Amino acid sequence: MRQTIDTKNPLKIGTRGSVLALAQAHETRARLMAAHDLPAEAFEIVVIKTTGDRITDRPLKDIGGKGLFTKEIEEALGQGGIDIAVHSMKDMPTLQPAGLLIDCLLPREDVRDAFVSPHVSAIADLPEGAVVGSSSLRRRAQLAHRRPDLKLVEFRGNVQTRLKKLEDGVAMATFLAMAGLRRLDMLHVARSAIDPAEMLPAVAQGAIGIERRTDDEAVAALLHPINDVATTQRITAERAFLARLDGSCETPIGGLAELIDGRLVLRGEILMPDGSIAIDGRREGEIADGAAMGRDLAEELLSQAGPGFFDHL
Repeated sequence: MRQTIDTKNPLKIGTRGSVLALAQAHETRARLMAAHDLPAEAFEIVVIKTTGDRITDRPLKDIGGKGLFTKEIEEALGQGGIDIAVHSMKDMPTLQPAGLLIDCLLPREDVRDAFVSPHVSAIADLPEGAVVGSSSLRRRAQLAHRRPDLKLVEFRGNVQTRLKKLEDGVAMATFLAMAGLRRLDMLHVARSAIDPAEMLPAVAQGAIGIERRTDDEAVAALLHPINDVATTQRITAERAFLARLDGSCETPIGGLAELIDGRLVLRGEILMPDGSIAIDGRREGEIADGAAMGRDLAEELLSQAGPGFFDHL
């Protein structure tokens, strides 16, 4: 357990090494500095390369799914090599390893997907048969459902890699998260932001979570002032929805919880990977009931889908 945090004993912040992951780690450090009046030297950012970062030539579903971006970081956290881990919550499995938990979320950014193309401004403008690249099974399924005429190809890599692929003509368009573009000060890359009514985002998209050791009360106290309550309420409902569906990188699932007039409104969607079937639903209720609403909505969609819907997995 941590005892002191100062320039001689800095708090170690674990993160992936991508430009976006580092931006999220620096945001976390800046918020901790402001909350506790500490200098930057009281924190050390530790870059940890994950399996998902090393293997970029295959779809995630072929090499293990979401945990590929967290396994090595969580191992370092559990073993004491780092004190906290900063994650994109949309990449997080719904279960944490024993001894670790996430009870701190930073204020959520823009949840929408960004449409990115050097050629056209929106999905509707894509010509018939256009090639669209995406590594997200959710985005691919949603697009196939709405535009079955398009040709969808695998498109992994960080923001810069995907933009280079567009420049090279590998595809006419792709998608990124508006949140990531905002954090990288690259909003100019987005030709348009896609309304969630047209394409529900990934569960927890735009949210940064900070993971710690369960028994580290000093770190828990340090993180408490930077936790955003509204984001926590929304993500709790979305991840309960995802957990009941047993969501992974192999399952196309969209979900979004919003706080509207003191109530929580949750929308969810499940799809066949080829986009042939899409089933959606909605719940509205008390904010405190968010987790129960998430599970209930998942049960409804599973009931509508019927047995065998996920057998392809």
